[in-house]
Amino acid sequence: MYQQILLAADGSENSMRAANEALKIAKVSPNCIVTILFVIDIEKVKTEVLHATSIDSLYMERRQKLAPLEQLFETAGINTQVEMIHGTPGPEIVRYANSHDVDLVIIGSRGLNSLQEMVLGSVSHKVMKRVNCPAMIVK
Repeated sequence: MYQQILLAADGSENSMRAANEALKIAKVSPNCIVTILFVIDIEKVKTEVLHATSIDSLYMERRQKLAPLEQLFETAGINTQVEMIHGTPGPEIVRYANSHDVDLVIIGSRGLNSLQEMVLGSVSHKVMKRVNCPAMIVK
């Protein structure tokens, strides 16, 4: 089945739902590795840094967002790795997936309506259109 699954996650409830789907697939894929990718949005970094007590505390805060996802896979005995990169989420997820040997990308969706998606854009939609491997959007 799949050897390398990329789970795009931000620690939200949407990414937890995506993680649960990734877990189902990883359980039936022998020797599968799930990479949890957290993109540190460059649009939000300045605000986060201003409100953080230190850079280390900001890093720990981000890691804590991903801890439940890591625990989910660890409990099931699935190999995981966490990658944190800076950039704009949609293009960075696509760049990562296309430049690594990824078999499947899984991403959560906020469920924006058509107007919201047109105005705000949808990370999951951008990823789905530009990634070179199969992709799954979890609502």
